[in-house]
Amino acid sequence: MDLEVYVERTRSGPCFVCAFLAGNPDYPHVTVFEDADHVAFLDRWPTVPGKVLVAPKAHVEHVVRDLDEAAYSRLMLFVREIALAVEAVCGPERTYLYSLGSQQGNAHLHWHIAALPPGVPYPEQQFHALMTENGVLALSLEQAALMAARLREAVIARGVLKSG
Repeated sequence: MDLEVYVERTRSGPCFVCAFLAGNPDYPHVTVFEDADHVAFLDRWPTVPGKVLVAPKAHVEHVVRDLDEAAYSRLMLFVREIALAVEAVCGPERTYLYSLGSQQGNAHLHWHIAALPPGVPYPEQQFHALMTENGVLALSLEQAALMAARLREAVIARGVLKSG
């Protein structure tokens, strides 16, 4: 991962979520699960195994201002179900949930779901484990597809979310 190129792209390129959903080949991601309003997909540059991003399909930029209570609740239920699938597949010590982005880059609202593997030394946990500057996992397309399939199966097995 070239961090400088990534930062430039987030600040001057199209919305990465909207481009991905539109099928732009410059913004590929592996879908984990989707319903009518939300999508979960693997992070292209994961720092921990099974790192997933969740976003509303509509271009929403602010996590609390731009969603009414019902839409916020549906999004958070979707995030929770995907996080529970990540926990079932990855067996983490802790699951981190966070939303990043700003008007200056990656403006489309999205949640990160990051499963901290057991046994990571404390100084390498929390923000350290999430920073691409500390390294990213190199996954082949086959490995990513297998992880997405395992996560999808875990979501379906819970039976709460309906695909669409």
